[in-house]
Amino acid sequence: MGEIIIGIISGIISGTGMGGGTILIFLLTFVFQIEQHVAQATNLIFFIPTSLIAIIVNIKNKNVDLKLGTLISIYGILGAIVGANISINTQVENLRKYFGIFLIIISIHEIYSIIKQYKKEKIDKNKSKI
Repeated sequence: MGEIIIGIISGIISGTGMGGGTILIFLLTFVFQIEQHVAQATNLIFFIPTSLIAIIVNIKNKNVDLKLGTLISIYGILGAIVGANISINTQVENLRKYFGIFLIIISIHEIYSIIKQYKKEKIDKNKSKI
């Protein structure tokens, strides 16, 4: 039952483009106590069908820049080869630390973006009162 809930939550987040794999890796390691290498590799399998569905829906809604997406994908494939080799040759403890650091950086960026947007909206609201 836990696998179903984790799959649904991660799928919803993936479908929105916010990185369901990040949630999936966290839940697999935290809830199921799966080794980091296995969780990250499992995420890659999860990513294929969920991203394909999200791509189809977004193409139908004309939300995809195919030229940009293709260019990024080509270089992303090269990066994935390098990243997979780095991951395979990295100790589990270090991989978990790097993943944690990655999550902290993303969190800081998101908090900063929210504060920046809030300040911008506040300034815009004050300007409209004048």
